[in-house]
Amino acid sequence: MDVAVTIGPDNLLQVNGADQGASRWKQPNDDSDRSSSPSVLRCVSSTWKEGLLNRKRPFVGRCCHSCTPQSQERLFNPSIPSLGLRNVIYINDTHTRHRGWLARRLSYVLFVLERDVQKDMFARNVVDNVLNNSRVESAIVEVATESDPAVAESEVEHKAVSKVRRKARGFLQEMVANISPAFIRLTGWALLKLFNGFFWSIQIHKGQLEMVKKAATEYNAPLVFLPVHKSHIDYLLITFILFCHNIKAPHIAAGNNLNIPIFSTLIRKLGGFFIRRKLDETPDGKKDVLYRSLLHAYTEELLRQQQFLEIFLEGTRSRSGKPSPARAGMLSIVVDAMCTGAIPDVLVVPVGISYDRILEGNYNSEQLGKPKKNESLWGVACGVFRMLRKNYGCVRVDFTHALADSVHAADTSPLFRPNQAQFEGEQEEQPNIRDLSDEPWRRQFISNLAKHVLFTANKSSAIMSTHIVACLLLYRHRKGVALSKLVEDFFNMKEEILSRDFDLGFSGNSEDVVMHALHLLGNCVNVTSTNRNTEFAIAPSSKVPALFELNFYSNGLFHVFISDAIIGTEHCAGGEQGGPGTLLSQERLIRVAAGLSHFLTNEVAVAPPCQTIYQVFHDAVSRLIQYGVLYVAEEDQEELSPTEEPWPKKFPEPLSWRSDEEDEDSDFGEEQRDRYLKVSMSPEHQEFFVFLQRLLSPVLEAYSGAAIFVHSLSQPMAEPEYTQQLFRYLLARTEKGVAAYGESATHYLVKNTVRTFKELGVLKERRENRVSLVELSSTFLPQVNRNKLLHYILGFTLL
Repeated sequence: MDVAVTIGPDNLLQVNGADQGASRWKQPNDDSDRSSSPSVLRCVSSTWKEGLLNRKRPFVGRCCHSCTPQSQERLFNPSIPSLGLRNVIYINDTHTRHRGWLARRLSYVLFVLERDVQKDMFARNVVDNVLNNSRVESAIVEVATESDPAVAESEVEHKAVSKVRRKARGFLQEMVANISPAFIRLTGWALLKLFNGFFWSIQIHKGQLEMVKKAATEYNAPLVFLPVHKSHIDYLLITFILFCHNIKAPHIAAGNNLNIPIFSTLIRKLGGFFIRRKLDETPDGKKDVLYRSLLHAYTEELLRQQQFLEIFLEGTRSRSGKPSPARAGMLSIVVDAMCTGAIPDVLVVPVGISYDRILEGNYNSEQLGKPKKNESLWGVACGVFRMLRKNYGCVRVDFTHALADSVHAADTSPLFRPNQAQFEGEQEEQPNIRDLSDEPWRRQFISNLAKHVLFTANKSSAIMSTHIVACLLLYRHRKGVALSKLVEDFFNMKEEILSRDFDLGFSGNSEDVVMHALHLLGNCVNVTSTNRNTEFAIAPSSKVPALFELNFYSNGLFHVFISDAIIGTEHCAGGEQGGPGTLLSQERLIRVAAGLSHFLTNEVAVAPPCQTIYQVFHDAVSRLIQYGVLYVAEEDQEELSPTEEPWPKKFPEPLSWRSDEEDEDSDFGEEQRDRYLKVSMSPEHQEFFVFLQRLLSPVLEAYSGAAIFVHSLSQPMAEPEYTQQLFRYLLARTEKGVAAYGESATHYLVKNTVRTFKELGVLKERRENRVSLVELSSTFLPQVNRNKLLHYILGFTLL
């Protein structure tokens, strides 16, 4: 891609300005691109809203005012948003106590030596305290008794218990961290060198760090950082940023797949402790009581000693570019420690992380169905060597508002709202007092808390230039576009993103930033010259691996437009769902959208657990009306499209589409629900609606393909085999050109379709000889019901 070779530090203007304007980068609120390019000036009459120009960047990361009102008041002041951004890897003598020629040459060393590696970040007597924990002692006796129940009690105490205790100590030796202050300083210096080698910048908001500092100093409670998980570098990134700002480094829960020679020692000295990816790795498949008690007691001991924790709720790196479903195992230990009184308080800090390009490059081998490679020391060394030869653009890390009252206010928190699917028709039987000692309520609260944290972290993650360019190329200009048009649409898209209160991880001249993104996307895009080299044509590569990679980065933008996309898909779809110009009631529009969002619940979270689905889609409809894309039509009700559903769904909506707190005088009253809507027929608005629908088209195409393939399931089949056959079927459709969207065959989408069909009762799962088998449920054995399922999905597909 010759066109991108000229992009370098001197002509690429980024958002990551260093402290006090000392950096070579342009400051984040720069608006120079609004006057530097004639094509940009033409955007005033474009699809995107004209009134969005000159919009200031939002301050992302405020905590939920419904769930955590105390945090809103205590940790935030109006001056925090004005503190601006900082590039943490830009260090010179102004960041040290010394000045002069020698200080400039040794600025990294001086900066690292002046960091405060606090003594209270080292836990003391951890192994002995954990082994003496009452929970662990009970588990040791239980395991010892189960190993030989015929042994006398005295012998159990002296022999079997001693054996199990030695086993427990061995587990702990493999698990615990061993933080070294000298190694943290050395690593800080090394990371400054490495990060400057393959990143343009690592951006943080100084106001967000001020909130974290305030929470760490004013509250006598440990912080628990809960970041999204996109790359292996996430482990180092947060520790490095906290170290640079004199905040105590956290103990990091890492998977035991990283427990490899030499590398594991380095991780432990940086605060990492290893846990099994599957807690119950026993030959008989039963719960490993001993290991679970050790993990619980170790986590509790760290919190008791005021140590900070870092937990990745997704459990593994996202292979799709969207957050994976939350796994609340470690979070449940934190909540239990508070409920039992082992620790008085804890502060939860969701963390958003965005990359221009992840260091792993892509996960195409896994998305093409190949097994994940096990981590090894040689693989780590080769990975570092490859990283040093490339540039990966910018990184943005957003520390959100610490949740200071999410657990203590559990009895009144909206996170305790019951799931309608679980309690529908049983309102009288719900307990009057919601207590975490009640197991169903406890599970629900922990699950909702995990979902809310992950939703907040993802919503706070900045949108990067590669996300926008990949999205535009796939779902707006799939057949190619002139560079000037791409730059114009890029500018319009970023203004639309800012209008929705999402922040950007870049700034500067739009043309330069687009060129930078194209360079990072590399072979995924084709660049050809036209008009005697005066213009360039840009198109996404048609190769399947390239489409998979572009889809990965495009999904970084998925959550920004998902609610609008579902409304647009429902309204614009052909057939019985109603097409452009069709009159449709707002109430039915929102109801059908809520059903579709529940159907796609494994793809993206439309709303946090404390918010109703109706509220989200009502806001989406109102926004589209405000933009002029939808308008209220004064027509007779008889003109409405048919109200019968194409597929009588057997599942309830997950949350009430109308809040219980609403009254007749609310904004969602009868007058509001009776409105009938039409889509504007202007070409700009039609183009925008098509764009919204295309965002969901690969997902719907994957699900429709899965609904076709389910006809071939004539007998029970092992789930891994069924998943692999479904993947090969969807991939063959892509390679033959049957599928319009090649990215619909990614392996993560295949697994999600199987999971969704099991949850909706299409597939029935049973275990036989420790093998999970799937078969058609009795409801979908008749072909007519399988056809209804397919018809329901196809009803939302763009024709």
